[in-house]
Amino acid sequence: MGPMDNPSNVLASLLAEAIRDISGLPECRNASRKLYSNLARRVKLLSPLFEELKDSDEELGDEVVGGLQLLIIALNSVKVLLQSVNEGSKIFQALQLEITARRFHQVTEQIEESLCQIPYDQLDISEEVREQTELVHAQFRRAKGRMDSPDSQLVIDLAIAQKEKDPDLAILKRLSENLQLATVDDLKQESLAIHDMVISSGGAPDDSFATMSFLLKKLKDSVVLENPDTDASEGDKGLFKHRSPVIPDDFRCPISLELMKDPVIVSTGQTYERSCIQKWLDAGHKTCPKTQQTLLHTALTPNYVLKSLIALWCESNGIALPQKQGNCRNKKSGTGGSDCDRAAINALLHKLANGNSEEQRAAAGELRLLAKRNADNRVCIAGAGAIPLLVELLSSPDSRTQEHAVTALLNLSINEGNKGTIVNAGAIPDIVDVLKSGSMEARENAAATLFSLSVVDENKVAIGAAGAIPALIDLLCQGTPRGKKDAATAIFNLSIYQGNKVRAVRAGIVPPLMRLLKDAGGGMVDEALAILAILASHQEGKFAISQSEPIPVLIEVVRTGSPRNRENAAAVLWSLCAGDGQCLSIARELGAEEILKELSENGTDRAKRKAGSVLELLQRIEAVVDL
Repeated sequence: MGPMDNPSNVLASLLAEAIRDISGLPECRNASRKLYSNLARRVKLLSPLFEELKDSDEELGDEVVGGLQLLIIALNSVKVLLQSVNEGSKIFQALQLEITARRFHQVTEQIEESLCQIPYDQLDISEEVREQTELVHAQFRRAKGRMDSPDSQLVIDLAIAQKEKDPDLAILKRLSENLQLATVDDLKQESLAIHDMVISSGGAPDDSFATMSFLLKKLKDSVVLENPDTDASEGDKGLFKHRSPVIPDDFRCPISLELMKDPVIVSTGQTYERSCIQKWLDAGHKTCPKTQQTLLHTALTPNYVLKSLIALWCESNGIALPQKQGNCRNKKSGTGGSDCDRAAINALLHKLANGNSEEQRAAAGELRLLAKRNADNRVCIAGAGAIPLLVELLSSPDSRTQEHAVTALLNLSINEGNKGTIVNAGAIPDIVDVLKSGSMEARENAAATLFSLSVVDENKVAIGAAGAIPALIDLLCQGTPRGKKDAATAIFNLSIYQGNKVRAVRAGIVPPLMRLLKDAGGGMVDEALAILAILASHQEGKFAISQSEPIPVLIEVVRTGSPRNRENAAAVLWSLCAGDGQCLSIARELGAEEILKELSENGTDRAKRKAGSVLELLQRIEAVVDL
């Protein structure tokens, strides 16, 4: 039997191949390059060990084989980590540096623990290779005992650049050099990378996107100041000037095909120009124009990140920002005055402020209906000073008055300008109290109001800190079908903020989400999967989900679900399986490979990517198990 006929040699060949894959990865050119190069260098030093084992005729013992199998899984985790930190936005990688450092430390621990399982004295290797392997093991042991801290100067520079309106040019220059974003081409690639991240976020971008766009603009300005002749020298190829720029498809409204001025996200995750999609909804449509999926709700969430990127693109290309969308907006004839009845509204406000309990209840009910009727009323009612009075009524002992007040605030919050007024009136804690202890109708409308307010990023923090998430989870478990959907929508939007992911997981959201996911007839599978996909991106969320035996139901959704649900299920599978041999083994035993192959060929673009990534992990572990 030749060396390659020996299963032990096949195992060694797989290890050698893993090292070659890691060695073939490109040089890291972002803030993680020190962590990247240290880990890659140590791993490559194991190559002589695997080459000698591959050429050996000696059969390996069970203890050695077990250790080498663990090492293959660990090396795959190394490859996944190195690939992930070397792709995408350099600014994003810098903002995530502390998280990335922890991930490198976890992988280092995994390698060291795998090496501990290999008895070197049982290996048929030369003394020189054994000494080198033991030295490499010692390096991993020392690295395991400490965690590399991020570049302190980079952290300080990033903090100053984010905080100050006009940071010192020396700081921006240092950032450009550290992030290797010092040339026009570098900045152009970074702009494209941020844009790709926004599009791939599926309409739920992380809080850091606005910061990334802001920092990119600052760095671009510093490059222009340092190189005033940039535009002339770069010509049409430059980042900042184009004679006839082609508008990116993702910046065009799918309805009007024009550059968007006020992009908003509908419940399916698609983005449209506000005036165009509002006209579509006002016409009575209940579906997404692009995907034809039924809309779970008609709330429009501002896509601030895309709006910022459009502004940056316009500035970079010397194009004036779009001022209107004439093809979509319904224009009113006559003057620009409001159609609301100011006298009637003022009379209702007088009753709110001075009337008895019955008059207050009736006035709140009428304001609720007026605010629902049209946009002019929402502006007039808020302008007349109704919001603070309605907030006071949230504490009314009369349940019907409380219902009217919270629903009136919900209707008023549809107007973007009213959201800030509602929050500034101190409404969030009172709305959360209604969510906790009001009637079922009041709780449902409180959840919907919190969702509406949470489209403003800073409100996500305040709502989470006010204790809304446990109350929303309670409504998700015990509410009516409508209440469950309102709660799920609010939880989804709040969980875009990292801190609220932790709050949701610690409040016990995963078990009810898994129950909803397994109840195919309950009508909540879409919402449960969307929230799980967000939570799985956080380490605590990933751990909590992995403890709930999720793999069978996720594979079933990938096999039979809707396109969006298959995509989200594949995303959760990828988060769970990356670096987790147990989840991979369960998925393999359940026949996930064939199902994922089909998804990688016929799914959405994001589903294809996620399915392909899980397939790669499954194929590697299958090669190990088959030995």
